[in-house]
Amino acid sequence: MTKAELVQKIHAKAGQTTKRQTEANLDATIDALVEALKAGESVTFTGFGSFKVITRAARKGRNPRTGKEINIPAGKAVKFTPGKVLKEAVK
Repeated sequence: MTKAELVQKIHAKAGQTTKRQTEANLDATIDALVEALKAGESVTFTGFGSFKVITRAARKGRNPRTGKEINIPAGKAVKFTPGKVLKEAVK
């Protein structure tokens, strides 16, 4: 699903006045989510799931083309854990 398709579905369900307003609300929601994750906070949507930032330790890896061992630096990543309602809906 693309962003435009998501905006269309939200617009149809929420019945907001314009699609442009719906898209602005979606953009504001995504911006707020990104800001919270940048600040190290976790974000939870009850029933849907939660997003949190995890720290990955430095480790050794292997270049698949050459087989040469390389060092992979430590870093941060976003982890999503689905909620019970979402798990049940997908089954």
